[in-house]
Amino acid sequence: MSDEPQIRTERIDTSTPHSARVWNYWLGGKDNYEVDRRLGATMAELYPQIIDIARASRRFQARAVRHLAQQAGIRQFLDLGTGLPTADATHEVAQAIAPDARVVYVDHDPIVLAHARPLLTSTAEGSTDYVHADLRDVATVLREAAGTLDLQRPVALMLLSTLGHVADSAEAAALLRTYLDAVPVGSFLMLCDTIETDETRAASDEYADGGAMPYISRPRETVRSFADGLDLVDPGFGSISLWRPEEPAAGAPVDQWGFLGAKR
Repeated sequence: MSDEPQIRTERIDTSTPHSARVWNYWLGGKDNYEVDRRLGATMAELYPQIIDIARASRRFQARAVRHLAQQAGIRQFLDLGTGLPTADATHEVAQAIAPDARVVYVDHDPIVLAHARPLLTSTAEGSTDYVHADLRDVATVLREAAGTLDLQRPVALMLLSTLGHVADSAEAAALLRTYLDAVPVGSFLMLCDTIETDETRAASDEYADGGAMPYISRPRETVRSFADGLDLVDPGFGSISLWRPEEPAAGAPVDQWGFLGAKR
């Protein structure tokens, strides 16, 4: 386990909804306030699949981390935009298979910072750490992450339901490229985000109108383009509920699409 960092106390605004807390509400968690629950309930009424998306995203993450640790031999994970701690966190899944796995969580959210301590448990053989930074500040993220990760060895970069907060698609693609350029061949990118449909576009508008940080949906071709130059792990790019499910998927595939791709 890494040395426990000095967790700063920052004022948490409970008067407006917050994306991490709303997501926590959809996952059935308790780290949220009435303002978050109101927006979360409104969104679920407008777009009922949002709850399925939130839970499918967590399951996809666990399956992909398990594959990386068990089949690909990955021992280092950089979880960008980690959100509030919840069951099957990256270090829990990875270290259950590879006790020596090393995990760095990154988020700029004060509410995540306030709850970061549960992310810092680890096996004796491995290590976990938390970096309080905006994922757009690549230099700071990589500098701080290098205290735990060896960036000369393969790393799994993880952006789960996160890149929709970067509104400009060109900026999002450039951001991904900068991170990928910083890690060696044999590294992986794990990514999923909501694809654009009439329903998801309306939900994005409602979400922004509700006061939370805007989250945009993108055409599936745009999300797929984020994998350009990578070797996709089967079954490739598609709905995350169909990505190596451990049991037959119930209901329609969710509108959250993603992939796991290797840098070659």
